[in-house]
Amino acid sequence: MHLEYRFAGVGGQGAILAGVIFANAMIRYEGKHAVQSPSYTAAVRGGPTKVDVIVDDDRIIFPRATNINVMLSFHEKSFHAFAVNLAKDVMIVADTDLNPGLKPDEKTYLIPFYRIAKEVMGKVQVANVIALGAIYAVTGIPKEDSIRNAIRDRVPPAFVDLNMKAFDEGIKRIEELLKKR
Repeated sequence: MHLEYRFAGVGGQGAILAGVIFANAMIRYEGKHAVQSPSYTAAVRGGPTKVDVIVDDDRIIFPRATNINVMLSFHEKSFHAFAVNLAKDVMIVADTDLNPGLKPDEKTYLIPFYRIAKEVMGKVQVANVIALGAIYAVTGIPKEDSIRNAIRDRVPPAFVDLNMKAFDEGIKRIEELLKKR
């Protein structure tokens, strides 16, 4: 298995942390090899950022993504900046509200991460975990227990329950979306 994921957003949205959690789930709980390559622009807050995560059964020799299988986009600015090296059959999971130029299709899944985080969860800081739930619901990778454990590893104990609910909300929203298709 060789997979390449790209988590793209603007500084402060949690795209990098989502990629770190995903990579840790694959390494620590799935026994895979994984590397992550973050990229920041000069503007720390509000500038496009991304992290590429490459996962493989074998040792990874070349740590640069060249054929992205799954792209998570938190913001249209970062989508346009980093929509390169995408596989022909790339799966896109994106925030509906912040990616108005994207249209849903059989490989593009749009849900409003930030609106859900604010209005349903009460904390915009969990939007990235909602997105992780959405990616899991679409791909089935990594195993659910693996990603939950990796979230627990990175989140302060006082916020574990909220983040687990956010993860569940991401899964639920994708399941609802799939029922409508």
